[in-house]
Amino acid sequence: LKFADVGDCPVSRYSLDESLVDIEKYFNAVVDAGVRPISAGGDHSITYPILKAIGRDQPVGLLHIDAHCDTGGIYDGAKFHHGGPFRHAVLDGVLDPQRTIQIGIRGSSQLAWEFSYESGMTVVHIEDFMRKGVEHTIATARKVLGDGPVYVSIDVDGFDPAYAPGTGTPEIGGMQPREGLQLLRGLGGLNVIGGDVVEVAPQYDPTTNTAQLGAQLMFEVLCMMAAGQGSGKS
Repeated sequence: LKFADVGDCPVSRYSLDESLVDIEKYFNAVVDAGVRPISAGGDHSITYPILKAIGRDQPVGLLHIDAHCDTGGIYDGAKFHHGGPFRHAVLDGVLDPQRTIQIGIRGSSQLAWEFSYESGMTVVHIEDFMRKGVEHTIATARKVLGDGPVYVSIDVDGFDPAYAPGTGTPEIGGMQPREGLQLLRGLGGLNVIGGDVVEVAPQYDPTTNTAQLGAQLMFEVLCMMAAGQGSGKS
């Protein structure tokens, strides 16, 4: 396979709404070139315009690791924010909620995520992940995602802040890195057509552990793309 760093996506620094338009335009060009992208955030709002580009012809499935479902509605008067990208993607018809699994969910914001349940997403809370184990979660994810195109989106706060403190919305009680790596490696062979790792804020972590975890996760997603496709461009 061939892969390359194609640089940074230009964004409008002072307007999130305009930035979402910028990102969608950029990734439309990436998709038009026949390239399967893997991206480094930014916060989770970047995934919405990427999905609009990748899922424009066919809704995609989603493997989502996170502490939060990110399917919230309007927040403090803002329609677009990092807590609602997957809600918008479903409503725009670019994300298939029946082929979406969200893993590692926890925290006190359950009411904000009713859309996940109402739309038919599979939500695996961290308590279920711990009780049933990684292998059971892998089997569940394979059943949900099937053979269709899959996008992988990983928020680093899906991992416990003991390992990844460098993020804006840490939630105690998350995955250990080795569990996340086991999960991703156990899902090799999925038809992964793109992915991202988001919410890494190195300035919050003097140990550099979060950045190291983020880099490894990106490599794992790249390997999933290679294992699932076998040929073509990445």
